[in-house]
Amino acid sequence: MRAQFVLSEIGVGLRRNLTMTFAVIVSVALSLALFGGSLLMSDQVSTMKGYWYDKVNVSIFLCNKSDADSDPKCTKGAVTADQKKQILADLKKMAVVETVTYESQDQAYKHYKEQFGDSPLASSLTPDQMQESYRIKLKDPQKYQVIATAFDGRDGVQSVQDQKGILDNLFGLLNGMNWAARMVMALMLVVALMLIVNTVRVSAFSRRRETGIMRLVGASGFYIQAPFIAEAAVAGLIGGTVACGFLVVARYFIIDHGLALSQKLNLINFIGWDAVLTKLPLILATSLLMPSLAAFFALRKYLKV
Repeated sequence: MRAQFVLSEIGVGLRRNLTMTFAVIVSVALSLALFGGSLLMSDQVSTMKGYWYDKVNVSIFLCNKSDADSDPKCTKGAVTADQKKQILADLKKMAVVETVTYESQDQAYKHYKEQFGDSPLASSLTPDQMQESYRIKLKDPQKYQVIATAFDGRDGVQSVQDQKGILDNLFGLLNGMNWAARMVMALMLVVALMLIVNTVRVSAFSRRRETGIMRLVGASGFYIQAPFIAEAAVAGLIGGTVACGFLVVARYFIIDHGLALSQKLNLINFIGWDAVLTKLPLILATSLLMPSLAAFFALRKYLKV
């Protein structure tokens, strides 16, 4: 009987404040969709880091004859055979190095023609203008500085370059976008909480006669508060369900179909459905607990029981 009464009160409350309830649902849905989106963005950045950092190479470019006249680091002339042997031997001794690959001038020229054959500059280049290099794969890409410290400035070495620096700029941009989404999410959560508090307050005020009668007949505080808390929880849960729908639809149309980024951007390792599905229970739990707690604390102030 009591459960039936509480359920009937929930329906009455939602109908009386239909406009504000709709506003709560929309604000909760948007804020939690942004919340889930920011979590998925963090997962995507982490996945991309793991994928690309594993492919990162450190390159040691060696001086050639043309560098001797134009580059201050190569004033002693082109790299000698002994210098190359010593560099290779030192690299193989380093614990951070996993593999070392040598690229000759002819190989560098061939790779350049394959990648930039349409460039006007390509027709004027010759193999002897290209640089020999050692391409080093590290066991830990974060330890690039060990290689740079050991070989930068050494005789025969023109420069030490780390591809990780280029990726760091990309990941910095993605992280910045993620933090911007989190700020918008936080703002939307505040708006949602304010709407929930106001909805509960209006609902409690509109039913002050009923709650007064219930107090007179000895109803407990929790029994009086339960319909109001349940109303907020139901509205929040609907909003959370909508937010989950947003994420599922976005993943389906942006990555798999529609835009089909997974097919157009083969170089990016996109997060899978498992990452999305594991976030849905968290979003639903948040959509249920957040309005319930907001309603509970609002009732302590606006409903004297």
